[in-house]
Amino acid sequence: MTYQEATTYLFESAPLFQNIGAGAYKEGLENTRLLDTHFGHPHQHFHTIHVAGTNGKGSVCHTLAAILQASGYRTGLYTSPHLVDFRERIRVNGEMIPKRRVVDFVEKERDFFESLHPSFFELATALAFKYFQEMQVDVAVIEVGLGGRLDCTNIIRPDLSIITNISFDHIQFLGNTLPQIAAEKAGILKSGIPVVIGETNNHPDVRDVFIQKANELGIQATFADEMDEIISATPDEDGSMTYMTRHHGILKAQLGGLYQRANTATILAAVSELRRIGYNINKTQLQEGFMGVCKLTGLMGRWQKIHEKPDVICDTGHNVAGFEYTVEQLKRQCHGHLHIIIGMVSDKDVSTILTMLPKDATYYFTQASVKRAMPASEFAAKAMAAGLKGKTYKKVSTAYRASMKNAAPDDLIFVGGSNFIVSDMLKSIL
Repeated sequence: MTYQEATTYLFESAPLFQNIGAGAYKEGLENTRLLDTHFGHPHQHFHTIHVAGTNGKGSVCHTLAAILQASGYRTGLYTSPHLVDFRERIRVNGEMIPKRRVVDFVEKERDFFESLHPSFFELATALAFKYFQEMQVDVAVIEVGLGGRLDCTNIIRPDLSIITNISFDHIQFLGNTLPQIAAEKAGILKSGIPVVIGETNNHPDVRDVFIQKANELGIQATFADEMDEIISATPDEDGSMTYMTRHHGILKAQLGGLYQRANTATILAAVSELRRIGYNINKTQLQEGFMGVCKLTGLMGRWQKIHEKPDVICDTGHNVAGFEYTVEQLKRQCHGHLHIIIGMVSDKDVSTILTMLPKDATYYFTQASVKRAMPASEFAAKAMAAGLKGKTYKKVSTAYRASMKNAAPDDLIFVGGSNFIVSDMLKSIL
């Protein structure tokens, strides 16, 4: 079996949320526990840090992993979704799981898991935990796939739990109010395990959910947005960000999106907790992790510049909360004309996001190569009804070529709307 055959089998034999959405969602941990027992409870053989939240999970996970790597820890990293290659999801010290390991997993274990009819994410999680044990990692940073309480990563007992923030996303699974969504994500909290909450976005009812859950479990909850750790955040010419902090001095961070300020506050609160419980992370290692996150962990798609003159930026933000930052940064960063290559999936709040987007930009309405993608023609009709002007393109690569033909050297081209648009963009240029 080749690697291509193995991944095709995983994608087609088990429902993949990345492609089909709600049809791939499996509630409950029964399959996860059966897989965990079959493989001998691999997650019990290494330390973990568990990260949930609506936005920012990927940036927080990758940066924490980079900091831990820089501090000398053999570090596993499990994130989702992938943008170009399935193996992006499972890394040790930044290196993707070898293709042969993926092939071996499918070849040797398919007879067992076929009878379970597991989801794609259940299989991917089982593979990640098994691989981390085999590679004898010291600690693994584990990103929740969806929600928290019923997510199949929630069998771990971490050293630290982190919830980045709460906003509206996946409401068909998690609830249609912020407290309901917060309660699902608070399901990762465990007795005896401290938790860092990144943002409650000035919603006292969301904060109360976390306080109540923490009190029930008798654990400490740290709210990063109440610590005022970051004094200032200044964008740099090279696309990075310089932070002035109260307890960590001046930090230069490679990730420069405006939304990274809140993520950075969360990470610094988490580092303080990790130090308190015995992790050895010094100032130099902290700085190395922040400034080297993309190189150390392979992170892509977070306000990532892929071309200059004109500047081309791609970003995976895909919901209302994410686009609040995106629109503000586009206003700040664009010095010429703005070109926006955009498409979304059908189960997102498309209408609200369209009202947020600048009306003086030139739009290239397109669709990603996944079943969940809203057809470009349908998306364009909604966008034009919202006052946006542009043309329709069936492929992201075609839209990109058109934008490059139209853009002047001092213009800005933004590519986004969903993970899948960015994925198609990166696949077309890598």
